[in-house]
Amino acid sequence: MLQLRGSQATKLDGKGRIKLPVGFRSEIEREHGNEFFITSLKGDCIRLYPFAVWDETEKKIVALPSKRPVVKKFLRATNYYGQKALMDSQGRLMLPQGLRESARLEDEVRVVGSMDYLEIWREDTLKHAVENNPWSDSDDEELSEIGISG
Repeated sequence: MLQLRGSQATKLDGKGRIKLPVGFRSEIEREHGNEFFITSLKGDCIRLYPFAVWDETEKKIVALPSKRPVVKKFLRATNYYGQKALMDSQGRLMLPQGLRESARLEDEVRVVGSMDYLEIWREDTLKHAVENNPWSDSDDEELSEIGISG
């Protein structure tokens, strides 16, 4: 099972491509190859799913009642931002221009593991998100209720 952890800084090149950090790249290639689905939910960061992982997500969605507002909302956002992409032999992926602009990505970015997908953030946006939503005792309690210690 794919387990993408931690974060690494990397750069966008002049063409809007990102070179996946080696640790993430080797883990993904070994399990899922070089095909991805690139999307976002809010436009503040990019979600990079190995296509096999995205395919499993779609299978779960198809099994849900299609009239549920959250399902429609999720599909609307992910399809609006979404695009299939192939990683080249040098580990580079072209990030869609609209997503780069929405997330205000340029030059230095941070790639963050989210277990089975990656997030790509502008460094200061990620720092702001973490600092403005600090970990709390109630977060510890909520995780504890589902069997995870924080």
